[in-house]
Amino acid sequence: MNVIATKNAPAAVGPYTQAIDCGDTVYCSGQIPLDPQTGAVVEGGLEAQAHQMFRNVKAVLAEAGLELENVVKTTVFMTDLGQFAALNAIYAEYFAEPYPARSCVEVSALPKGVLVECEVIARR
Repeated sequence: MNVIATKNAPAAVGPYTQAIDCGDTVYCSGQIPLDPQTGAVVEGGLEAQAHQMFRNVKAVLAEAGLELENVVKTTVFMTDLGQFAALNAIYAEYFAEPYPARSCVEVSALPKGVLVECEVIARR
């Protein structure tokens, strides 16, 4: 089991790692839309936040030698499922068919007041 950490994605905001590499499988902690250089939440609503979130996911995967094509499962947390269609449009810019399995749930709040968070599981 190896810890995956990159400066190209935000540092953990709690007692966890960006990802754990278990050989054939990489478990990525939830990524929120923080700018990796400043640690600040990106502005611009759901669209800007979702794009930054997925860039952060890509950066963690890249550190493990993987790409979005290796993702087999995603879990997306949103504070407003009324924006589900907007998220789906952005999601489709990052993932292609066959799409990973996915859960998407509404939550009352996310760290740092962000609108969206995504965790992934990827396979080699």
